[in-house]
Amino acid sequence: MLIVADDKIPFLKGVLEPYARVVYIPGIEIGPADVKEADGLIIRTRTKVDRSLLEGSRVKAVVSSTIGTDHMDISWLEENGIAWANAPSCNSGSVKQYVASVFAALEMGYFPLRGKTLGIVGVGNVGSKVAKVGEAFGMKVLLNDPPRAAKEADFPNVDLNVLLQMSDVVTFHVPLTREGVYATEYLLNDTTLMMMKRGSALINSSRGEVVEQRVLMKGISSGLIDRAILDVWEHEPDISVELLGRLMIGTPHIAGYSVDGKANGTAAAVQFMSRQFGFDLDNWQPLELPMLDDMSLRVSDVDERLNLKLAKAVISTYDVNEDAKRLVEDPGNFEAIRGNYPVRREFPAWTISGADVNEELRKSLILLGFKLL
Repeated sequence: MLIVADDKIPFLKGVLEPYARVVYIPGIEIGPADVKEADGLIIRTRTKVDRSLLEGSRVKAVVSSTIGTDHMDISWLEENGIAWANAPSCNSGSVKQYVASVFAALEMGYFPLRGKTLGIVGVGNVGSKVAKVGEAFGMKVLLNDPPRAAKEADFPNVDLNVLLQMSDVVTFHVPLTREGVYATEYLLNDTTLMMMKRGSALINSSRGEVVEQRVLMKGISSGLIDRAILDVWEHEPDISVELLGRLMIGTPHIAGYSVDGKANGTAAAVQFMSRQFGFDLDNWQPLELPMLDDMSLRVSDVDERLNLKLAKAVISTYDVNEDAKRLVEDPGNFEAIRGNYPVRREFPAWTISGADVNEELRKSLILLGFKLL
């Protein structure tokens, strides 16, 4: 049995080898000749899985160790009897931490959030966790998710145009869907841009094509969008250096790149392959995740406003500005920066102590997921 796997999937090497021959290849380079004799394929977003890759191969199962599916032609896979899976929610905690770090940067950059309105577009595994970040920072939270509203009578859906008009911060957490009644391609377009509240902040950590790059540039130039934050880009990894220079924060598609999120994605991929091919790995998890030297924090006991204390705690675990700095310094190395990402642990891996953790701050820290002594 042969399994082909993206060589950047962490914790995977050595796990499947007792059961199959495994060949590791850079995801963007996996081609028809590589998979022709393969039985299984384990990928990330950089491998496009469709007829042109798999026709004529003997692949029976494909799994992506990522949350998204737009890089897989699911209809073709199902029509041809090829089992497929992704790893829904695997990196939702990581994206939550990314957005919290963006909020911390806004808070510390003269854009105070308490009392402002947060509009979340897409309220699945990720968006639901981001709502807790908004609550932690004292924001009013509006939700937009038409597919959920169609299924859940009590879902508090706010029309997209209304949400854009009312929100001081808008953040996208949708899959990329190009057709149909719930299409998400270019949700930010010439029409929806004009709905946005002047001076607002926009965050996109979902898929690049959800935000039309040309329109975003227009929004920044006009002042409708005061601060823009992108982790995902049209045409990535060939990103617009001009746009990068206009952003408050630009990062190389790493919002979901915590160690915890990667481990969850790999575990989901291994368990799927185990079920498909009868390996004894149905409950496999990485044994031990890397830790930083010190995973404890102390909340300042100086007299500061609550949100500033919260922002400093967040930044102590993960400073999104460091990722932005790396990309600005070397935008042509988008893929290499992703492939050599430093260790980042999510909030539940951190312990907080401090003399001035009052009840309100305690509640906010718990909403983010910190452990408190």
